[in-house]
Amino acid sequence: MSSRLGFSNLEPALAAAAEALFRSASPPRAVLRRARALHALLAVSSLPSAPRPATFLVNQLLALYCRHSAVADALALLRSTPYPSVVSYNTVLSALSRAPRHAPQAFDLFRGLYASGLRPTAPSLCAVLRAAGALRDGRAGAAAHSQALALGFLGSDIVPTALLQMYSGCGSSRDANQVFDEMTTPDVVAWNCVMHCNVRYGYLERALRKFRQMVSFGLVPTESTLSSVLSGCGRSRDSHHGRALHGWLVKSDELDPDLPLQNALLDMYCCCGDLDTALRVFQRIEIADLVSWNTIIAGFSGVGDGWSAMQAFVQLKAVSCKQLAPDEYTFAAVVSAAAVLPALFSGKPLHAAVIKAGWESSVFVANTLINMYFTNEEPGSAQILFDSITVKDVIMWTEMVAGHSALGEGEVALKYFISMLDKGHKVDNFSLSSALNSTADLAGLKQGEMLHAQVVKSGHEGNICVSGSLVDMYAKNGALGGAHSIFCTIQKPDLKCWNSMIGGCGNHGDSEMAFKLFDDMIHGGLQPDHVTYISLLSACSHRGLVNKGKLYWFRMMNDGIVPGFKHYTSMVSLLSRTGLLDEAVNLINGSPSAKRYPELWRILLSSCVTFKDLSIGVHVAQQALEQDPDDMSTLILLSNLYASLGKWDNVSEIRRRVRGLMTEKEPGLSWIELKKMVHVFSADDECHTQIDDCRDELLRIKANMELLDSGEHDLVSND
Repeated sequence: MSSRLGFSNLEPALAAAAEALFRSASPPRAVLRRARALHALLAVSSLPSAPRPATFLVNQLLALYCRHSAVADALALLRSTPYPSVVSYNTVLSALSRAPRHAPQAFDLFRGLYASGLRPTAPSLCAVLRAAGALRDGRAGAAAHSQALALGFLGSDIVPTALLQMYSGCGSSRDANQVFDEMTTPDVVAWNCVMHCNVRYGYLERALRKFRQMVSFGLVPTESTLSSVLSGCGRSRDSHHGRALHGWLVKSDELDPDLPLQNALLDMYCCCGDLDTALRVFQRIEIADLVSWNTIIAGFSGVGDGWSAMQAFVQLKAVSCKQLAPDEYTFAAVVSAAAVLPALFSGKPLHAAVIKAGWESSVFVANTLINMYFTNEEPGSAQILFDSITVKDVIMWTEMVAGHSALGEGEVALKYFISMLDKGHKVDNFSLSSALNSTADLAGLKQGEMLHAQVVKSGHEGNICVSGSLVDMYAKNGALGGAHSIFCTIQKPDLKCWNSMIGGCGNHGDSEMAFKLFDDMIHGGLQPDHVTYISLLSACSHRGLVNKGKLYWFRMMNDGIVPGFKHYTSMVSLLSRTGLLDEAVNLINGSPSAKRYPELWRILLSSCVTFKDLSIGVHVAQQALEQDPDDMSTLILLSNLYASLGKWDNVSEIRRRVRGLMTEKEPGLSWIELKKMVHVFSADDECHTQIDDCRDELLRIKANMELLDSGEHDLVSND
């Protein structure tokens, strides 16, 4: 055909066809099919006897392929072209650099450009820098930077901005700021890029400084500039600078806030917890989009205002249309907010709405629903939902581990943790901490040691949350040496770590070390909380240190900590066990827990039995029985008190009353782990294989206690 028509006659037709295709609004597949037909005509016309096709025609086809992401066709055409120009290379380089999966080929093509004897241009360097940023390949980006310097492109209009974007993509904010500072006349794009880079990597002060410089140089920030810096203020909870930027925007006559900028303002106030101002911003948005609604719902969720979040969701449903139909982010935000509300009135209806809207298979929404059910102490509903999801992510598994652990179901939590590992999911610090908390509650030292190995293997031993859980696990298991060794590796122990060490030492007999740790913690600048004082008062109670206990009690009051039930329990136990029964009565009478917790009276009644104090004991028993007349524990203690004083008629009367209240009741269990085996015991249990050995050991211990009471020191020993 080319021999009859001549290439000079065919070339204008091909060029016109390529130009028409480039402007065509036809579907991409149809355009590509016709482009390949033109490519075939070009290949046929480029016979050895025919002249070479014009470079501009090749470039038109290359641009056509690249526009429709046909990268393989573009590369094939470029390689088959005898003498491609720099523009040909740049066209394909630009397409490769914009798609991360093709970005590695951009480096090979750039080397091919050099090998062909052509000199790279500024767009060539920009494409390579974009590819390095897409791959987060700082070494390749630095090499391209050196090439730009050697070729003298750092003074161009576009290469420095491409360098900024590359270093920002590679996470090197320091290099990005250095490139920016070396620019002679940065444009608005460069200013935006450097501010976005600083905000992205947490350098808000530097971004604000750049913003002030930009304004002082007379440049007008764009909506994108303000949106980026406001996002940084929200992320840093910096409402002071966020309000200042808002004020500057209100005073500015050159900026008319668009919807993305208004949403950025709304998000900043929501992140800072200023929902009153956020609501005013929201109400001034003429036509709020779904981002606006999601932001305000998430804002209410962030401050724990579940009812307001629900009301906003209802309003959204009222104005809902195709563009404003709630998406998975909407449902996740409102379910998270509703977690603090009763599941029957909010969570379950929302779950039904999720199913109706077709988001029941969304992992993102399912995670918040599972958390909502655990918050409402409905692990059964959480498990049903978990089992219904076919594709589970690591967050969902972690929710199951953490949820069961928080509800005291340690064995179930550990089963989910093991299943999570079996499924090939990588553990994170949250799942490890939850599993360690479960082993601490179960007093499972062996399991805790295995989890410690998992912590080291996964590289999370440097995480303060995981380290704190390790300290707590070893301390609760009585392995104070292990707890101390972990504690010493933590550079700046937080309050949880200190509390774990203080509580572990106090509960396992080393009260002096507990007091020393407390003093060290105070000298380190940490403020004790209610958990700290529970541990200290418990340590004093175990040792009978009345003066020390009173000292910590008044110190707690001075620190502004309101005593809770556990504080009163330890203090009442300390006073009553040391014979200060009247003081214990006065303390209970002054406690807000006296009417709600008869346990305080029972603790005191137990000591009345020990000291055979009938008058206080009867009064204390009456106080406890007023709250629960059928409380068997109180009745048995009162019976023991009468028996200790020989008042058998009263004993007989109370025992008749107890027998009338006797019902079948599941016995409490105790267990101990020895040689990788857990031994379980209950009251009146005769089933254990070593019950005789256990009974002999108890008799030996009892005999030794009696000898100590009588002042003798020749202890009984087992042969």
